[in-house]
This record gives sequence, structure tokens and C-alpha cells, in this order.
Amino acid sequence: MGVSTTGPEKGISLVTVDFPPVNALPVHGWYELADAVRTAGRDPGIRCVVLAAEGRGFNAGVDIKELQRDPGHGSLLGANRGCYEAFAAVYECEVPVVAAVQGHCLGGGIGLVGNADVVVASEDATFGLPELDRGALGAATHLARLVPQHLMRALYYTSRTATARELLAHGSVWKVVGKAELLASALELAREIARKNGSLIRLAKAAINGIDPVDVRRSYRFEQGFTFEANLSGVADRIRDTFGEEPGKGNERA
Repeated sequence: MGVSTTGPEKGISLVTVDFPPVNALPVHGWYELADAVRTAGRDPGIRCVVLAAEGRGFNAGVDIKELQRDPGHGSLLGANRGCYEAFAAVYECEVPVVAAVQGHCLGGGIGLVGNADVVVASEDATFGLPELDRGALGAATHLARLVPQHLMRALYYTSRTATARELLAHGSVWKVVGKAELLASALELAREIARKNGSLIRLAKAAINGIDPVDVRRSYRFEQGFTFEANLSGVADRIRDTFGEEPGKGNERA
């Protein structure tokens, strides 16, 4: 259990996340993931990183139970900072990152996938931000890198998910395959990338990040401020405890 790194082929590093039962990461898990991706990217022998997960889904976001057990704000601050570091590690990885996504990819999973260079997904993969049902805000920055602006807003406000096929239609998923073929397909793409000159592929990654129209670090940090505001007001705790349901509230603003 945790985050592991293996070298399945020359030039490729496979970073695998495994936090049963649904890959909802505790605070230390986000930092472990950030460290693993950064370490892989710094290795001069690596030309591509594949980010994958074991179990039922790719990522279910933050471990809500860990937040609920903390009477203060320590776990929330830790989760915010841990997610920030993990998302940044994927985006700033010195070599391309291929995300291999199966099952659910929710909340923090969108932050990882939205910052990856390429996404390969299984037929059962679904993508979404149920943040409003969890008393949180954030990762709209990364969802907007996967779907058009108005669809992003609709998914965000409703907490609905989009399928891998829908994302394929938008061009944000490279390929959709059967679950059994997912890792092999991701490694196939990584192998093609890893054939390139190591120095040049690193320059290419830096160049592409340099022309990105959105500063993902700054925009995500801006979003996180509203998550903390929701917690200070008390509304986040109420929503988190009921997973989005507030009996008796109706359309009342609270």
C-alpha cells in the first residue's frame, strides 16, 4: 500500500498509487506521490513517466475521513498543500507524464490527470469534480484542461461525471481501451516517447509548459483559498458530513 516506483522498460518510470479501497489519498499520500514523480523526472535516464493506480479506480481525491477525524484545520491545510505539491509535480515533471486512468477519477484525480501530458483511459473510466458535495472547492483549473469551458462549469456545478469516451471526443484523452489493456497501452505510448533524445524531450516539455496560457499553480492556489473560506464559515463541515445533502435547506442560501 502507498506509492511505488518501478522501471518496466529502459527510459520509462512507472509510478503506481495504491491506497485501498478507492485510492482516496491521505495527506502523506499526496506528498509521497509528489516525491515519486519529481524523483523520476530528475533521473537523467528517464524520458517518460507513467502514472497509474491499483484497485477499483484511479483516484478518489482527498481522504474525507481523515479530515473528519481532525477537529482543527491541520488535516485540511495538509491536504491542500499535499494536493498542490502533487499536481505541481506532475505538471513540472522534467519529462512527459502519461496518466493511465481506470474507474473513477474524481477530485484530486482530476488535478493529476489535468496536469498530465497525455491521458490513456479504460472503457470504465469516469472523470468529475464532486467538490460541492464534499464541502470543498478546487481543481476547476485542471478540469478546464480536459473539457470546454461551459461543460466544465456544468460538471462542476452539478458534480456530474464525464466518461472516457466523452473526453476522447474532446481530444483530451489519447486512447480508450479495455481495462485489461490499459497499462500496456500507456506503456506503448511511453515507449514511443522514450525513443526520443533525452535532452530534447526535456527541452520540449519545458517549452510546452512555457507557452501554456494558464498558470496552473497560481489559478489552483486561488481556488484553494475558497475551500478554506468554506471551512472557516462552517458550511464545509455540514456538507462533508452528509456528502452534499442538507435536509431542510432547500434552495436557501447558507
